[in-house]
Amino acid sequence: MNSTQEIVRDLNLLEEIEQDPDTTQATLADQLGVAVGTVNWHMKRLIAKGYVKVKRAERRKLKYIITPEGISRRAKLTVAYIEQSMLLYRKVREQAMHALEQAEQQGFQQVRIQGTGDVADICRLTCLEQGMEVVTETDGRRTAVLVIDGSKVLLEKSAV
Repeated sequence: MNSTQEIVRDLNLLEEIEQDPDTTQATLADQLGVAVGTVNWHMKRLIAKGYVKVKRAERRKLKYIITPEGISRRAKLTVAYIEQSMLLYRKVREQAMHALEQAEQQGFQQVRIQGTGDVADICRLTCLEQGMEVVTETDGRRTAVLVIDGSKVLLEKSAV
């Protein structure tokens, strides 16, 4: 289908328009954290594909209306987003499991997770499910470090 970034962007635009048809491109840009020109370009693309219609509400004010095709597109984008999110979850979990197996084989008794965000949360849950203690500071026991690098999970050994 599309890249995850395109899916999320189009899904966000369609959801925002559905919630507030009177929204402006400037408001959409603020909510999505992009430039107004970027929103303008994507809105023109959504309009050209028939997902959104534009009506002039006042002299300089536009009203966006999601078409039935747009509603269908939003539903498909939602499913695609969930599928890609689950794919990422499974990939990260597999990497975390592999790193934990290596850590256990090498005699590590605890793990420190270096990183934050969703990938770190998945690693933390995987550690807990596998019975591996997660620590924030070492306590003298051999500690493995799971390093989060984007969506990758790498095992780094700690001296102590």
